[in-house]
Amino acid sequence: MALKFYTIDNFNLKDKTVLLRVDINSPVDPVTGIILDNTRIQLHSETIREIAEKGAKTVILAHQSRPGKNDFTTLEQHAHELEKILGRKVKYVDDIFGSNARNKISHMKKGDILILENVRFYSEEVLKRDPPLQAGTHMVQKLSKSADFYINDAFAAAHRSQPSLVGFAFTLPSGAGRIMEKELNTLYSALENVERPCVYVLGGVKVDDSIMVIENVLKNGSADHILTTGVVANIFLAASGKKIGKTNYEFIESKGYKNCIKKAKQLLKEYKDQIKIPVDVAICKDKKRVDIKVQEIPDYPIYDIGLETIKMYAQIIRDAKTIFANGPAGVFENEDFSLGTDDILNAIASSDGFSIIGGGHLAAAVSRIGSSGSIDHVSSGGGACINLLAGEKLPVVEVLKEATLKYGDRKVFK
Repeated sequence: MALKFYTIDNFNLKDKTVLLRVDINSPVDPVTGIILDNTRIQLHSETIREIAEKGAKTVILAHQSRPGKNDFTTLEQHAHELEKILGRKVKYVDDIFGSNARNKISHMKKGDILILENVRFYSEEVLKRDPPLQAGTHMVQKLSKSADFYINDAFAAAHRSQPSLVGFAFTLPSGAGRIMEKELNTLYSALENVERPCVYVLGGVKVDDSIMVIENVLKNGSADHILTTGVVANIFLAASGKKIGKTNYEFIESKGYKNCIKKAKQLLKEYKDQIKIPVDVAICKDKKRVDIKVQEIPDYPIYDIGLETIKMYAQIIRDAKTIFANGPAGVFENEDFSLGTDDILNAIASSDGFSIIGGGHLAAAVSRIGSSGSIDHVSSGGGACINLLAGEKLPVVEVLKEATLKYGDRKVFK
């Protein structure tokens, strides 16, 4: 699929000031405040390096966590990490769009890189509003006067409509960075050229997102098998009439997913042959793994899919021509309950089919077991990826399209 918006290739960046939105939100130790993993910073370094080497003044917009979380902190450490990765000076300013930030931008020289403060320190950044309204925020209006172009490389946040993500597309010539470009090219191409059989493996705790995907792909006939794991599987087990124990019901209720059981019942009624649910599960009893048939689940927390289910799912995956996977199969951080997640990922890696892994926890599991080289695409964004698979329009993509329509078929902006 040809992208319907500008990329870095459409801009002559020499001596220009570029506002670059990235997603370098990283896991941070709640006690020491030290960044535990810099993978996202490394991912975006490709786009940052290219823009700087083209002679632009690169002004980076990014966020870290959200208000109320214990990892909601400044981007000073992120600047140091990026500096080490790039091997060149990266300046940091503890301001977003105030006079200090704008003054620092005005004094930048060709090739300079500057990271502004965590954009979510600004209250309007976390408000959900339509993109045109976000263009009128103070951040967008102030910073637009300090820049020539806007590049969005934050695919992992592409499903959010926030000022730093969608507002600048209305005020500046705008395009996609290399991560955004690669993600959308890969995902749209995969969705348009699905080889059969096509298998979706959906797990984790974000049940509403997974049910949205299941409904979409079964309704449009693009999926042959849906393999449920994690809390998604527990929802469908309950929907099928299995007793999953008070502990697991209460967990579902605490996450606000009680109504999802009703939706799952309807999906099972309409698509019972395509939706696969576990035949056994692993419960946590006395801090140990115990595999048990789904007809006999006691009141203990379900931490993984069982051994028979793993075998059944692995065979379906190995026979697939296209595989989409999102969310772990269980509490994979605990070695005793990582079996389902690890074996499913190994089955995907050994399959001849084209495979895409959603971001977040499953991407972390891929990295941990070292199978990323055998998987065709590991997405940088879990939420954005699953929303796209569910047929939802991504706000960031839509505004980039609108920005391109505004300026027309230009080859290069001077």
